[in-house]
Parts: sequence; structure tokens; C-alpha cells
Amino acid sequence: MEEKKYAVIAFTRAGSRHALRIARALEERGAVCAAYGKGKEAGQWGTRPVEEPLGEWARRAFQECAGLIFIGAAGIAVRAVAPFVVSKASDPAVLCMDEQGRFVISLLSGHLGGANELTREIAALTGAVPVITTATDAGGRFSVDDFARRENLYLDDLKLAKEVAAAVLEERPIGLYSDFEWCGQIPPELSMQKKGELGVSISLDEAYNPFPRTLHLVPRITVLGIGCRRGASAEQIEAAVKRVLDQNQISMNSLARAASIDVKKEEPGLLEFCRRRQIPLMTYTAEELLSVEPEEELAESEFVRQTVGVGNVCERSALLASGRKRLLQGKTAGDGVTVALALEEYTVNFG
Repeated sequence: MEEKKYAVIAFTRAGSRHALRIARALEERGAVCAAYGKGKEAGQWGTRPVEEPLGEWARRAFQECAGLIFIGAAGIAVRAVAPFVVSKASDPAVLCMDEQGRFVISLLSGHLGGANELTREIAALTGAVPVITTATDAGGRFSVDDFARRENLYLDDLKLAKEVAAAVLEERPIGLYSDFEWCGQIPPELSMQKKGELGVSISLDEAYNPFPRTLHLVPRITVLGIGCRRGASAEQIEAAVKRVLDQNQISMNSLARAASIDVKKEEPGLLEFCRRRQIPLMTYTAEELLSVEPEEELAESEFVRQTVGVGNVCERSALLASGRKRLLQGKTAGDGVTVALALEEYTVNFG
């Protein structure tokens, strides 16, 4: 499991035992999870007492956590989170378990938020019966939302995703196009031979439409290597990145991370660009960048070498952060910003 933040809240002594057990199990799997208690005697249950109103606790947890797990009545959970529900594209997973630990229910964000998978995981950890009501899961069918979340794919159109889900349930043909090799068996609901009205495209090119109605699934595998002059703005960096991506027919939604030299780790414009695009910034020392052994000649600059100790920042950063030895796009420069691109190794997993 990726390191994510979860919160479990119980309302009785019996429920708190399950909350603590779930929190420990998730933390053993690499997550960050806190167990809370809401009640007059919560301080004696071993959980973190919640003194504020439940709605305030839920608001904060809804914003900060990847998943919320309520140990108690489903109605309590529904009322607590209802004011904060926005979209299945952004809402966290919300689960509910009865205080006896017999059932664990996926309430909200079953696919994109990962509630269904978390429900199955907690059921396996505790011996509870998982209760999942989404139609594709209940029928054992392909779910494009769940597939996109599991494979770290950007899904560009929730309305089209609903149409794909409806087509799956109604057994209507759905086309499949992929720029990438795949492993496992393609789900029977998808076909690379049938070219119907509706289809799914797995590509870095979000503008390519192999079907009249194309749902784009964009792998988040593009690594940016960035160098910039001091004081370069987020807008300058964004414009430079967009130019390079457009030249290579790559969607901005494919970005996985940005990388640069460590002297840029506090550069305001670069940090703001990464914040806006919701990607991490990785930085390396000059020595680490010099350790890169590329398969191709890099565009070295004596001026840059004298300034930061290595003759090329963007290309070496992109290679080091992607784990590759060949660039997709070499150094391009403009308006005080240099950009290079590398792609993480990627295979579509239908397993």
C-alpha cells in the first residue's frame, strides 16, 4: 500500500477496539492512520479523544485524509460527511463498520477514491464481511474508474466514464486503444477489434480520439527535468513546460514529478508550479547528477557547470528521477527556463 493518511473514529468502547486494530494493521502496511474516539468516556478507550463537534472533525479529516472509517451506525457516517461531498474525482474513501466488527461497508468513492479496495483490505484484516454495492463490482464486471485509480491513470471525463460503466452493464461494445504494451488478459468488456461509437484510449496524447466518443486514460509517467534562473515565476515555468509537452503531443495530466538540482529546492516559482500541478519536486546534489550515465550525449554548459557544479541540470535530473538512461526530449530553453522530458517505464496491467 502507498503511504496515505487515514482516520478511524469509534463511538463506543467496543468500537474503539476495532478502530485501534484497524489503525495498527494499516500502519503495519505503510499507511499513516490514527484512531479517534467520540464519547464521554473516549479518553479511557485508548483512542485519541475528539472534543470538537463531529462535523468539525469530519470536515478536517475529509480534507486531509485519503480515507475515513467510521465504527458505528451508517447514518452517523452519512450525516457527518454529507456537507463536504463534492465529486467522486476528489472525495476521499468513506467506510463504515458496525461496532461488533461483522460488516465493513464501502459508502463513498468506491472506485476513484479507493473505498472498495480499502473495504476488501480491512475485511481481510479483521475477518469482517465486505459490503460493496457498486454495480460493476457486484456483478464482477470491468470498472473503468477502479482501473484508472489502480493503474494511476488520469481519467479525463467523468460523464464519459459513466457512459462506459453503463455500456459494461448493458453489454454494449466498448473499444480499446493503447499506445502501451499490456500484460494480463484484456477484460471481455473491452475490444481492440471492435471500433464502435464509444471507446477507451490509454495514451499520453489526450487530444487523440480513436473513437467518436473517446474516454482518455492518461498514464502519469512523465518526468520533468527543470532548470531555471533565480526568480523565474510559476507562470514562466508552466509556459515552458507546456510548450515542450505540446511539441511532443503529451498531456499535462501525464506529469508524475519534477526534478532539479538541490540549490533550487526552495525556488518559489518552481515550488508553486509543482503545487499547482500537484506533483512532487525531487532535488539532487551536483554529485548525484554527475553520477548519471546516459546512453546519449547531453547538452553540457560551461556556464552552468561553473554556477552549480554540473554542466546540465534538466536532462540529468529527468534521467535520475525517471530511472531511465534515455530522454524522450532533450534540453529546450526559453525565458530563463530549461526543460527535458523522460518517461517512466510503463506497461498496462490488466491482471
